[in-house]
Amino acid sequence: MGKPTGFLDYTRKDLPCEDVFERIRDYYEFHGMPDRKTREIQAARCMNCGVPFCQSEYGCPLHNLVPEWNDEVYAGNWYHAWARLMKTNNFPEFTGRVCPALCENACTCGIWDEPVTIRSNELAVIELAWEKGWMRPQLPAVRTGKKVAVIGSGPAGLAVADQLNQRGHSVTVYEKDDRPGGLLMYGIPNMKLDKGVVLRRIEKMKAEGIELILSAEIGKDIPASSLKSAYDAVVLSCGARKARVIGPELNAGSGVLTALDYLTESTRALLAGEKSRYDASGKNVVIVGNGDTATDCVATAVRQGAASVLQLVRKPRAAASGARWPYDRENSRTEYGQEEAAALYGQDPRLYETTLKKLHQDEHGDLKGLTIVTAGKEKEIEAELLITAAGFSGTDPAIAEAFGLTLNSGGCLGRRQCAVDKAYRTDDPQIFTCGDMRRGPSLVVKAIADGRACARAVDEYLEGYSNM
Repeated sequence: MGKPTGFLDYTRKDLPCEDVFERIRDYYEFHGMPDRKTREIQAARCMNCGVPFCQSEYGCPLHNLVPEWNDEVYAGNWYHAWARLMKTNNFPEFTGRVCPALCENACTCGIWDEPVTIRSNELAVIELAWEKGWMRPQLPAVRTGKKVAVIGSGPAGLAVADQLNQRGHSVTVYEKDDRPGGLLMYGIPNMKLDKGVVLRRIEKMKAEGIELILSAEIGKDIPASSLKSAYDAVVLSCGARKARVIGPELNAGSGVLTALDYLTESTRALLAGEKSRYDASGKNVVIVGNGDTATDCVATAVRQGAASVLQLVRKPRAAASGARWPYDRENSRTEYGQEEAAALYGQDPRLYETTLKKLHQDEHGDLKGLTIVTAGKEKEIEAELLITAAGFSGTDPAIAEAFGLTLNSGGCLGRRQCAVDKAYRTDDPQIFTCGDMRRGPSLVVKAIADGRACARAVDEYLEGYSNM
């Protein structure tokens, strides 16, 4: 602990943020890059407490050595801070941008004051590492001769591939989309995670010997049986992208989209320099849901020039007294999307205690309006675009069927309903699974942790033991 009184001497200072009316004009990341001197001061606020909840299971699924690398940052030992960070986290540049910072919710300093800026400090460390050339390709000294196929290039799949490749196994990653990254590429908007950051990491992994095959859908373009015969082990990490249906009659028709379809097409069009097929320009947009994905939809609709944005939230607004330490978060907390919509349209877009009852469509089937129920009272509103962001119900069953596997009652491949077990195997001992496909929809940080644990299980299967 470099400065015992740091948490008393300094106040929290997070990354600078671009003005709302400037940032909604484009899709660039709107948070400034960390200033080293500021981060060193902020790292001094880390208390090095006796029980660091920040690195516990509910504080950080990766068990990042937060007090250790905060101490190194405070002391100016940035290389050593990076070395400690990379021991537990394969992709700090992702978590430093999109993780909801469970570690900060669990920070002991946050009981009486503002928590330490752990996520911003983490981002500062990894971005300096890229700048200084510390993140150069690391090729394994010896190859084991064992081959592993990883299906899916989201955070779990990339973590499994990275770990097994560094162990010396030959890894090939198959991705059904035209670009790698899974939800990192197409599920998270560019202003939240620049796609150049994803591709930068992918290029490093390719330079380290990982083979990547794009636009390859297993069971359709490539038979599952051919993978089983060509590889010693197969890892399924295809996510849990099956959208939860809020009502069959409310999920059909022109102008009605799932959040993932909307975000995927918006990012695809942005990267291609085209106008999205689902462009919200000039439309009254209604979004159902209150999670991070719903917030991303709000922010995307704002940037596309929607005439209005309304967000329907089923639960009542949380009390203003604040979230309980260490884990609870208010559902009324203003995220970046709500901040932008409020600034542009004059009010918070969220309508609490509200459900969707009926769609109103014209003779061509195009959406024209909705009937909603707020606190027991019905109301009709204009809407030309409805986006359902009510969560996910499991993985696409097609990949499981291709391998002859059965999904559990939670719609995933875990041996219990979306549970965490230690085997990471499916009913077929040669096939493993990890990430959302195994445990159900969750966070990027949990997917990375799951991928790392799965890699160890695969290594034990291939070698009879593991030193990972």
